[in-house]
Amino acid sequence: MNEKTKKIITAIVVICILILIIEGGFVLYTYFKRENSKSYFDSINAYEKTSDGYIAVGSNNDNNKSYEKGKITKYNDKKEKVWEKIYNKGYNSTFSNVAIDEDNYLVVGSFEEKDPEKKSKNSNPKSILVKSEARTALFVKYDSKGEVVFEKKLQILGNSKFVNVKVVDDGYIVVGQSIFENAVLGIDERGGGIIIKYDKTGKEMWRSNYGGAKSGLYNDLYVDKDSIYVVGKDAARVGIISKYTLDGERISTTNYEYTDTLGFSSITKIGNQLIVVGAKKLSEDQNDYDTDALIVKYDLDCDILDEVTYKGEKTGMERFNKVIVDSDNNLVIIGHTAIKDEKESTKRLNVFRYDGILVKYKPSLKKTYSEHYGETNYDDYFTDIEEVDNNYLVSGYSSYKKDGYLSKFITYSKQGKSLEVK
Repeated sequence: MNEKTKKIITAIVVICILILIIEGGFVLYTYFKRENSKSYFDSINAYEKTSDGYIAVGSNNDNNKSYEKGKITKYNDKKEKVWEKIYNKGYNSTFSNVAIDEDNYLVVGSFEEKDPEKKSKNSNPKSILVKSEARTALFVKYDSKGEVVFEKKLQILGNSKFVNVKVVDDGYIVVGQSIFENAVLGIDERGGGIIIKYDKTGKEMWRSNYGGAKSGLYNDLYVDKDSIYVVGKDAARVGIISKYTLDGERISTTNYEYTDTLGFSSITKIGNQLIVVGAKKLSEDQNDYDTDALIVKYDLDCDILDEVTYKGEKTGMERFNKVIVDSDNNLVIIGHTAIKDEKESTKRLNVFRYDGILVKYKPSLKKTYSEHYGETNYDDYFTDIEEVDNNYLVSGYSSYKKDGYLSKFITYSKQGKSLEVK
């Protein structure tokens, strides 16, 4: 082999080694980047005004494995964090709602106990009705510093959650759901929408349910002088409003057909009438791709009196999530619109972009105005609203990059003008 050939072979070997080093380096780089670029999210699902600020609940994934964790956060009047407590039991949790009782905070939500990276100890998981990875309903009482006073869990049929909580003179009333998982067959009369009353120490006083082993959900409640009104859904697209005595005896349930799969999500009272909001299903397909936001007015016997719908500028999904009565006796409602993203959608998957909406109505259900909040290619969700200092304070969260979300507060004037975003 002459000297020239040796040089050529040496050059080829060196080039091959460099290619392998570069490719190996690229693989390591992409792996490292993938492992360290997990999208961060932080949400506010509900909040309450306190004497010196705000208490909010939601979830984030600010941990080594990026699991969702329920959180309770105290803010000062400037909406700056004072403290934050993460619920670290189980591997996955979320807090849905919060109420205040003197210096205590009542928080409801759900959590999963099983770590998906650990193998199940049960040799035949299909032999049990309630699997270890099922969600468990959670009710926690915190003191003013964020320390746990008591914690209550509810597990009946498998997938269980508490969605809302109200404070009454002698205790707390929580609502939610407990149903079988999709893969589990069976009949059980204890499931569906759940309503429970606890005393101030966390002892269960009474319990009631409505629905079945595979359906039924209570989302919100209004406690009147001598009755409790609860809203949610029964079957897949049947909204319901139920009336209970203060002792937990169900008096009646009225169905509304058809809603989306969430059913009715919020209820309030104005005068001697009940106002309920959600979304109305407009087509017969199996998806909720075409809905109008919905307001339904009921009398105190849960008989329907009137209804109106709200449609966005483009055909898509509109929904009302929360309704309040302001100091001027107007109905103020938050929700969202969702429009299909034609560029991101495929034949198998539809991608939607969400905008928050703030809408004001007269008690007659005549619309005063509507305001949209959102930007193209980003998602914005509104979750809660209160009247604070003669303005409307809206909580929620917005996307800031692909699959990443950050919580926020938005202050609106009573005329619907955005004043501050924090």
